[in-house]
Parts: sequence; C-alpha cells; structure tokens
Amino acid sequence: MNKLKVAFICVHNSCRSQMAEALGKHFALDVFESYSAGTELRPEINQDAVRIIKDLYGIDMNKTQKSKLLKDIPEVDVVITMGCNVACPSLPCKHREDWGLEDPSGKADEEFIKTARLIEEKIMELRERIALFSVNSL
Repeated sequence: MNKLKVAFICVHNSCRSQMAEALGKHFALDVFESYSAGTELRPEINQDAVRIIKDLYGIDMNKTQKSKLLKDIPEVDVVITMGCNVACPSLPCKHREDWGLEDPSGKADEEFIKTARLIEEKIMELRERIALFSVNSL
C-alpha cells in the first residue's frame, strides 16, 4: 500500500507549515509522506523556526527544505492548514483539517517552542489516526 501524502499549508510557507513538514518527516515517515506549501513564497524559511527545530530535534530545515508554492508539491490525500487568520490556501484532497496554530513569527523563543511542541503532538496524533484508519475515516 502506498503511503498517504500529507500537505501542511500556510499562506507564506515559511514557519508553521515548514515546522510541520520537518516534524512529519521526523516522526511519521513510516506512515505518511510530508509536504508543505503556500500561496506566496518567502526568500527563506523563518530563521527562528529553523533554529528552534534544530535545537529541539536536531533537524536543519535550511538543508532539507525550502519555501514552496501549492503547485510545487504532488497531489495529496490530506491537507492540514495551520490556522491562517486570513483566507487559507485551498488544495484538492480526501481529508482536510485546520490545526488553528498561532503564528509565532516575530515573537519570543518560548512561542516557537510552544508551537513546535504543539505540532509534534498533532503529528503524533495524526500518525496514529492514519496508522489505525483509512483516510476516509480520519
């Protein structure tokens, strides 16, 4: 059976969605493939997010990821929006959910750490749901 493809979507694809892609690959690669994208590009991933993810998990997002547009990722089965306070980007999928995460950009490290830990928790929960059920019963 092919693994499900999960896309983590935010407008700028520079912080939360990038963190989710990295943590999805780190914690759930055996269950699903992780991608992230947005409707706009940033010249680089949020460097505070890069630093926090490297400090907490040993993952260097500068080496493994870049900002991508929706058209740059393959067709996906599951779309997770991060909690856009504007119109969230849309992408065709079999299952969609919004994680409602606050954007830590421009805030203290504690907010980035809190966001990273929330994403980790949600990734593990999603991993468990996908491992136990099909995409149609998420």
